[in-house]
Amino acid sequence: MPKTDSPPHRLTPPATRDHCLGSPSATVSLVEYAEYESLPCAEANWVVKELVRELGDELCFVFRNFPVASAHPHAPAAAEAAEAADAQGKFWLMHDRLFEHRAELDPAHLTAYAREISLDIATFERDLRSGTPARRVAEDVESGRAAGVERTPTFFANGRLYSGPIEFLPLLKTLKGPDMDHDRFDR
Repeated sequence: MPKTDSPPHRLTPPATRDHCLGSPSATVSLVEYAEYESLPCAEANWVVKELVRELGDELCFVFRNFPVASAHPHAPAAAEAAEAADAQGKFWLMHDRLFEHRAELDPAHLTAYAREISLDIATFERDLRSGTPARRVAEDVESGRAAGVERTPTFFANGRLYSGPIEFLPLLKTLKGPDMDHDRFDR
């Protein structure tokens, strides 16, 4: 089974303010700190989609922003665009669009993606200017730092830092525990 460690600091547990796929009251949780411009984060997104599909409401998957501007200069603006889309109830649509186009995250493309997912563009742009999305991203970054996040993607499986491979089966086994029916998932 992949190695998990206690967080070096304090992981904020999933809360109603979080972006959650699955049931917020699920007994199994996976919290990810990631950024949209990172190739490893985009690859991890596909693994997460498989886990969400497999576990459904058994899992609460939480995505938290952790843009690293020094490595990915467009990541902060992309995170803010996702938060602005959330204000119109379309966080996950924007989230997926940003990962699909992680190499094109300049302001013109972000606005084009907002149009593609049918956001009200005037509201989207006003929300971005308001600073609310930037504050939300900063809160995620602060919670990540408090939990000891140093790079992306970083996962916490059931509240514990996950340091195994970012692959479907190892993550699934960590989430479900040693009593999981392994034959069902052998690929």
